[in-house]
Amino acid sequence: MSAPLSAHDFARALRAEGVRLTETPGWATHNRNHKGAWGPVHGVMLHHTAGSRSVDFCLRGTSDLPGPLCIGVIAKDGTVHLVGYGRTNHAGSGSSAVLDAVREERTLPAPGKDAVDGNSRFYGFEIENLGTGRDLYPAAQLDAVERLSAAMCRAHGWSAASVVGHKEWTRRKIDPSFPMDGMRGRIGTRLGTRPEPEPPGWPVPGASMPFPGSAFFVPGRRDPLFTQVGRRLVQVGCGRYVVGPGPVWGSADRDSYAAWQCKLGYRGKDADGTPGARSWEQLRVPRG
Repeated sequence: MSAPLSAHDFARALRAEGVRLTETPGWATHNRNHKGAWGPVHGVMLHHTAGSRSVDFCLRGTSDLPGPLCIGVIAKDGTVHLVGYGRTNHAGSGSSAVLDAVREERTLPAPGKDAVDGNSRFYGFEIENLGTGRDLYPAAQLDAVERLSAAMCRAHGWSAASVVGHKEWTRRKIDPSFPMDGMRGRIGTRLGTRPEPEPPGWPVPGASMPFPGSAFFVPGRRDPLFTQVGRRLVQVGCGRYVVGPGPVWGSADRDSYAAWQCKLGYRGKDADGTPGARSWEQLRVPRG
């Protein structure tokens, strides 16, 4: 049992574990705290989204289930999009026997009847996946799940037994669609090591290209940087290339960058494919 971390300490703990974060504007104060208690917290609850384009949905929710629907959305490329902080509409009611087992860090029983409020007791994270069994979880995504779960356990002094799936909390749900025992094993192994500040292959800020300005990205312009940008967009799952990428900025580059902007939650003119300073900083195009 623990008091929830402050939003600042929460984000700092994730970064210390090497989690790649994107911060939706206002996430740190976007919550459902006016509807009930937030804390004490006993663990982390994992979900899958059962859909794509999940960041905006989890941010806003629906008229029947207002957002935020979780604290963070874990995208296919391993980026964790922070959409809220505090009480969120993610867990609903669940088993008091499961809550007792999480609190005592022992083997989970089968969930009993829905009797206690999980929204106030768990950090909730949504993993972008259709949940069909055919939609694969990329290695980078599972790595992010492992890292963020370990970060919360490390911050609170919990073991991996404090991480549960929604399907283990209530008989109403089937998410997430991967074996939780295997994920808890990964988290336990990570907790036995020192945290890595950056995942392998992710350029650190000092190794990233500075933003050249939006006016640099003129259709038909040739520069080696455009090849680097395109390769990075492919790496984060936003490549829309038939051939390439290459050194000439063209429509495929704009379409790919627009996909990146949409992944960050931008819409309309803010997702027109022309790089801006904030989206560029989050992309981290490597030097060289």
